[in-house]
Amino acid sequence: MAKAATAPARTYPSSVGVPENNRQALISLLNLRLADSVDIHSQVKWAHWNVKGKDFYQLHLLFDSIATHLEDHVDTIAERVAALGGTANGTIRESAAKSSIPEADLNAADGPAMVKFLVHNVGHYTNALRTAVKEAEGLDDAVTVDLFTSITREMDKDLWFLEAHIQA
Repeated sequence: MAKAATAPARTYPSSVGVPENNRQALISLLNLRLADSVDIHSQVKWAHWNVKGKDFYQLHLLFDSIATHLEDHVDTIAERVAALGGTANGTIRESAAKSSIPEADLNAADGPAMVKFLVHNVGHYTNALRTAVKEAEGLDDAVTVDLFTSITREMDKDLWFLEAHIQA
């Protein structure tokens, strides 16, 4: 799944009440999920721009709604990194290098093909967040647990909206 950080993250002093010995691991965890968030956001926007077919308009709007949620998640995760005294690693190149999300199906063009790959990749993203909840619990940071829980809750709903398009 996620690629482990190889070097300690640069940190700054922070008075946030998180045990100092856990901050580095939390910053790394948050940055991995930040990379995933930037990546899946770009994939959903790609689908939004390129979807074709009879359900074009409703999917165009759905994909844009999901992309808006993801943009908020990117910002929330990056700001939590900074609040912990870390550096948010969220450039496109950093995200591409660290993301655990599978590549988009760049051959998809019609609605069903777009929805199919998005269900797979958004599901992967949501399950990575669910795992991050458990990892943050082990690092004694209830605020980061809550952040990942609330993002997971919203992504579960977005995933449901996507899956409803391919279920009988």
